[in-house]
Amino acid sequence: MRTRKRVDGLLLLDKPSGITSNFALQQVKRLYDAQKVGHTGTLDPLASGLLPLCFGEATKFSACLLEADKVYEATLKFGVTTETGDSEGRIVSVRPVRISVEQFGDVLQGFLGQIEQIPPMFSAIKIQGRPLYDYARQGKTVERPRRSVNIREIRLIEWEQDNTALIQVHCSKGTYIRSLAEDIGEKLGCGAHLCALRRIASSGFHIGASVNLERLACMDEVERRASLMPVDVLVAAWPKLDLDANETHLISQGRVIRRDGLASGAIRLYGAVGEFLGMGEILEGIVQPRRLIAQSVMT
Repeated sequence: MRTRKRVDGLLLLDKPSGITSNFALQQVKRLYDAQKVGHTGTLDPLASGLLPLCFGEATKFSACLLEADKVYEATLKFGVTTETGDSEGRIVSVRPVRISVEQFGDVLQGFLGQIEQIPPMFSAIKIQGRPLYDYARQGKTVERPRRSVNIREIRLIEWEQDNTALIQVHCSKGTYIRSLAEDIGEKLGCGAHLCALRRIASSGFHIGASVNLERLACMDEVERRASLMPVDVLVAAWPKLDLDANETHLISQGRVIRRDGLASGAIRLYGAVGEFLGMGEILEGIVQPRRLIAQSVMT
């Protein structure tokens, strides 16, 4: 059996619309001939945009991106609702549209802050061990628990004359933009669905730093490797702790060290020659290793 290559780091991929996140991941894995790649939260096939992919040792810190806020650009179509909440579903109702830009802006502001959503039937959330979309494809509707999400910012970017609007949404993890589009439409009294979605940011990473599949396919191996960000960018928000040679040795063996005067909490650890060791936790002056990377990984 052929052995794939050891690859470590973070790739910011600009996923095109029309393919699944897993298909995009497999294409990237093949191009890098990499042993291990994982994504940090899927995008629906309809959606395009930022899909961070973690290679090798970076997968140990992928939860940092899973838990992070996201920023989307969403195009809403008013007057038409569909069974899926997006343009791929069967139309279930058509209503007249009589709304103004001012009215739309006022309704948007009503969705700011903590809101509750009911997950759409066409989603991957599991009820009794089965994803909701399995029930939906059989024409069944099951009760779904409400979930609380946070809309930190929502604003109008562009208002079109064909009953569509482009909005930007900065939201917490787990927010369903399709459900948000439907709820906005109901508040306006005309209904709406999501006809385009693009993720433009996640956890401080922006679509402007991403690379698409076409560009990646045209690169040679050196260029592809250069497109990867180092593993420690995933924990850049945590405080940094530099260790001396003895401390580096102890931490690398999974042992604790003492550093008085430091605040308790998660921390990123660097060895005596500046190498990234992984993440640790400080508790009452004791530094404990929590998630270390293989020492052959370069920062």
